[in-house]
Amino acid sequence: MALLALVVLGAAGGAAYWLHTRQGALPIGIVSGNGRIEADEIDIDTKFAGRIAEMLADEGDMVKAGQVVARMDTRDIEASLGKSQAQVQGAQRSLDEARANVEQQKTEVTLAQQEFDRTNTLVVRGFATNELLDQRRQSLNGANALLSAANDRVGEAERALDAATHDVELYQVNIADNTLVAPKDGRLQYRIANIGEVLPAGGKVFTMLDIAYVYMDVYLATQQAGKVKIGADARIALDAVPNVAIPAKVSFVATQAQFTPKTVETQDERDKLMFRVRVKIDPERLRARAAAVRSGLPGLAYVQLDPAVAWPSQLQGKAAP
Repeated sequence: MALLALVVLGAAGGAAYWLHTRQGALPIGIVSGNGRIEADEIDIDTKFAGRIAEMLADEGDMVKAGQVVARMDTRDIEASLGKSQAQVQGAQRSLDEARANVEQQKTEVTLAQQEFDRTNTLVVRGFATNELLDQRRQSLNGANALLSAANDRVGEAERALDAATHDVELYQVNIADNTLVAPKDGRLQYRIANIGEVLPAGGKVFTMLDIAYVYMDVYLATQQAGKVKIGADARIALDAVPNVAIPAKVSFVATQAQFTPKTVETQDERDKLMFRVRVKIDPERLRARAAAVRSGLPGLAYVQLDPAVAWPSQLQGKAAP
């Protein structure tokens, strides 16, 4: 996980000495732990196998959600799209012809019905033969059969048009999916591929950091972690800028104890079981100071166990202008 340091999120002057040499002076009800500022990593990768045709961003760039960062070569899909669009046009013409044929057959049925009705009247009056009436009945039945067949052809043409239209939509979606965009606001941390490279489906092109989800995980002893509540007030102070207290909130407390990772130093003995606690910085505060997000250093997180206990002046976490 990439490391971040926020250098302009809140200030409390003259706290370097207090933060690093007077940890024992913390009021009862406030505890601290060592950790590292981190942010969620998001991979921007390909949906389909293909060649990178264009790169529109680079490592370190700040990007907005929906911003195009790369495009894949889609000439083969575009050719298939053109073929499907031609098939749509052909299917539409076939459908128009089938519908015109239906209208023509309706006219034929109307004419056959009128001839049958007239002949039937003449037979009753003795001016026409039953043989002629049978001929008119056969003509009417034939016209109705042709109308039914014409309606069936309309249905077939409609289904062919729907299939061709769906193919067009599918190719259009695939072309759009070959345009790689940033899913969120953030900073591009790594560029993994370059123009001209052929990648498999799911091939990574960029890794970006979600600057709206920045946190520090610390490990607290059982007697401390048991008093931590979700949503509790917290502060973060980084080694690089120890005079800055960044307001945060507790967003997670582990339900199971574990041994402290070797990469995290604690004041307690290492063989004690600890609970992981995550303190997260407010996303709105981060968005307002997106340019202040940098690769950075470890630091300390302070957690307020008792809301009635006031923060020391060095940890007030007043926002910088």
